Amino acid sequence: MRAWQAPSVPDVPGAAPRPVVHDTATGNPVDPTQGEERAALYVCGITPYDATHLGHAATYLAFDTLGRAWRDAGLDVEYAQNVTDVDDPLLERATRDGVDWRELAASQIDLFRRDMESLRILPPDDFVAVTDEVDRVAEAVAFLQETGSAYEVPTPDAEGEDLYFDVNHPTDAWSLGDESGLDRETMLTLAAERGGDPERPGKRDPLDPLLWRAARDGEPSWDSEIGPGRPGWHIECSVIAGDRLGLPISVQGGGSDLVFPHHEMSAGHAAALAHQPLAHAFVHTGMIAYQGTKISKSLGNLVTVRGLLDDGADPRAIRLALLSHKYSDDWEWFDAELTSATTRLATWDAWASGASAGHADDAADVASRIRARVSDDLDTPGAVAAVDTAIAGGTACTPELADLIDALLGIRLA
Repeated sequence: MRAWQAPSVPDVPGAAPRPVVHDTATGNPVDPTQGEERAALYVCGITPYDATHLGHAATYLAFDTLGRAWRDAGLDVEYAQNVTDVDDPLLERATRDGVDWRELAASQIDLFRRDMESLRILPPDDFVAVTDEVDRVAEAVAFLQETGSAYEVPTPDAEGEDLYFDVNHPTDAWSLGDESGLDRETMLTLAAERGGDPERPGKRDPLDPLLWRAARDGEPSWDSEIGPGRPGWHIECSVIAGDRLGLPISVQGGGSDLVFPHHEMSAGHAAALAHQPLAHAFVHTGMIAYQGTKISKSLGNLVTVRGLLDDGADPRAIRLALLSHKYSDDWEWFDAELTSATTRLATWDAWASGASAGHADDAADVASRIRARVSDDLDTPGAVAAVDTAIAGGTACTPELADLIDALLGIRLA
């Protein structure tokens, strides 16, 4: 599937340190490339049933920053991202609005592309629709069934039986809780809140996740070697990440609401399929609140990228507002965020245009500070502060420094 047009990224002289990021699974800072010259990134994509909100934008911006930092350190970066273009929330929204689910998905994917282009987010090398991978997912589920990691659950209302993953079936690269570190009670609570079905009868363990949903009347389904149906949520990412990038990947990324069950179960599926860990590091972005509550499509308290742009916001200011917060922190968006970022951007533009006098001697030191902050767990607020300090201290904006700000922060100054 087509991604979106890539922004140009300047080549900047100088040596940048390898980025270190916080691994949710261990709680430690790590170099997820483990010293290799290749960095492989998989970020869970959208379920396309509504506009891109700031929570989405902040997540894709965080991993855009990681990709830029890897490239600045001289690494070869491979990046894959899925689109869950068939799933219950999409089908429910299409039914509510009286539209074909395929048309709804296509329209929202196109909107997502335009928003990513506006924010100058680097596109993935592989932008993969789940509907294009159904056969491959079915093959993987069949393998899991053959090897004892998958089993049938009686499903009277379907053409066949639903298939579930046995979280207690032995694997040599994963066991339940390895990636999330959560206790069972918390897992059960989160599973019920985040798409699981712990109360379903017939499962071996309430935490066992769905691998394959057998065909029901009125629902989309595909013929396959395991019968008609469609993929479960977690298995799609395991298969796409493994097929496109090879396992283990460097980083599995996404919002912190994906820690459990999505990333935990994706790691379990990958281990059962490939006898390899899914990733060297699991990296998660914080949640953004608005009006006192986490931004959520289901709650409807959305601040969308498109809405801000339609109201006249400079997309660079939106990006700068998001970069001013640590990617892993939870925080709340206020309208003043954009006002402050717009003012800061004007100051940066004036500095880059030479309207502010200064000396160039310290520009290399400023560049080093920016690189150091970004490489230290993507400390973009520290990098933004380094630019502010340089301006306040009378450092001139050299072309090389402007290029570095563009290359690492994605802010092209006037």
